[in-house]
Amino acid sequence: MSVFEFAVKFFQDSGVAIYFSITIMAVGLAIAIERFVFLSRARAENRKLWAKVLPMLQSGKFKDVLNATSSSDAAIGKIVTNGLERMQSPARREDIDNAMEEGMMEIVPRLEKRTHYIATFANTITLVGLLGTIIGLISMFSHMDDPKK
Repeated sequence: MSVFEFAVKFFQDSGVAIYFSITIMAVGLAIAIERFVFLSRARAENRKLWAKVLPMLQSGKFKDVLNATSSSDAAIGKIVTNGLERMQSPARREDIDNAMEEGMMEIVPRLEKRTHYIATFANTITLVGLLGTIIGLISMFSHMDDPKK
């Protein structure tokens, strides 16, 4: 028996619950792949912007940094922009820290988008597998009681 034949027989013998499990797994996998690609791109954008901005920050060119970060869509650009905008007015260090934390609060939901579904699907697929096992056991025991089946 080949691997393909074994897989086909497995799906045929598994019952209805396997189709729900496969659907949930496919949706969860699609979300995980999409998030991986998005976060990889975001990380690359952040690194590129930080490599560009860090020398300007170290040399004290805050206006140039503000121009570079305000036009960027990178997450770190939003945080630095919030901090630099607060620096332009006389403010305490805590005010600048708070402004940067507000920038983080805007960015984090965008980065964590749809990730909670993965945990939900993991819990659900476990319960669907258990349901399939119970249905299989019921079917097996009903066939044992009736010798005609």
